[in-house]
Amino acid sequence: MIKGEKFFHPDRLPTIWCPGCGNGIILHAAMETLEELNVAQSDTICISGIGCSSRSATYTKFDEVHTLHGRAIPFATAIKLCRPDKKVIIFTGDGDSSAIGGNHLIHAARRNIDITVIVFNNNIYGMTGGQVSPLTPSLKKGTTARFGNFETPFDMVKLVEGAGATYVARTGTFYYKKMKQYMKKAFTRKGFSLIEVLSQCPIYFGRLNKNPDPYDMMLAQKDILISKQKAEQLSKEEIGNRLIMGELVENNDQLSYLERREQLLKEVRGS
Repeated sequence: MIKGEKFFHPDRLPTIWCPGCGNGIILHAAMETLEELNVAQSDTICISGIGCSSRSATYTKFDEVHTLHGRAIPFATAIKLCRPDKKVIIFTGDGDSSAIGGNHLIHAARRNIDITVIVFNNNIYGMTGGQVSPLTPSLKKGTTARFGNFETPFDMVKLVEGAGATYVARTGTFYYKKMKQYMKKAFTRKGFSLIEVLSQCPIYFGRLNKNPDPYDMMLAQKDILISKQKAEQLSKEEIGNRLIMGELVENNDQLSYLERREQLLKEVRGS
């Protein structure tokens, strides 16, 4: 048996994802990591919104909720508050999490709610037709930006860090071992965790930007991503438009939402 295979729902395979898509790589890394952590199927709940990557939860054997577009985080928050004993994981895309779901993302980070958000960042709306998202790099093309995206994209890591996230990491599908390393830490810690994973979309993003080969797109991540250690030795000008990769926020001292709630309940009860 392949690692992680026991957590996949065989009746729902194969996936709807296009050949060369990076979503399966990210999902498999998550399932492998959960298996290595000896996570019980009954103790884990997967939540997702709408989009290519948000189909991920439906392919697992875990209890899962496939929610409305951009609404995975409030569903996950409610589930965690009702069942604090469960591990709650969100699979979401760059559009699902940073556009219609952006405000929910900010406030989940601010509250330091005990959930893990895995963002599949393929820089585009894949399922709905190749429109640009808030994470589409400047000048890259989409079906809604035929001459190139003239907007400035979010830096998701800085966004959630500024909102109060206590664990944030960034990697890409090319860096599989690093991805699992960050997932292992995110799945086992308290508080809000987010992992942004750059993923290749050869059909829409690749073809529109004249790089439809998924292998080449994965190799390109070596140029797009720069390690935190190397970035610390360079100026902003030298870093340029490259994204910093690694564990970028790790604060284990701040109380989680559930811990603060428990403190308040003890004070109110006088115990």
